[in-house]
Amino acid sequence: MEVLVEALEEMLGKFRSSSPRGFVEPVLAFVHAVDWTEPWIGALVAFHLFLLVFILWTRRNTDLQMAIFFLSMFGIYFAQTINSFLARHWQKFSRQPYFDKRGVFISTLWSGPLLVTSMVILVNSLLQMVRLMVKWKRAELKHKARLAQQHKTD
Repeated sequence: MEVLVEALEEMLGKFRSSSPRGFVEPVLAFVHAVDWTEPWIGALVAFHLFLLVFILWTRRNTDLQMAIFFLSMFGIYFAQTINSFLARHWQKFSRQPYFDKRGVFISTLWSGPLLVTSMVILVNSLLQMVRLMVKWKRAELKHKARLAQQHKTD
């Protein structure tokens, strides 16, 4: 138990001593390392932007939203397999080998945006559920008021 406490205190000490630049520097290094002029990267970014706009546009269609949600989860689940495949064939479509064994690139440009869009769908679904519950409760109260009114007139 003491070893665990010491390890946690060491990790917290490293976390506290890190400056905000500790996060910004790796992000900037990633942004500068990627060649954003590659057509397939532009297409991937455009796909994610289109998907987000499409999700917002079809926010009232629950069936479509759930289909997109599960397809997104499917895409995230198979990100490692996709990464391995793309790591073997990167010369066919890219100028640089972006696909490392840890999957940083695919996580950042594939799984991350899919998680964001999935969260948008989840929040939208929760809001729709709350609206439906309010509508249902109002209908129930109106029904009870009508029944009470009928009993008074009888």
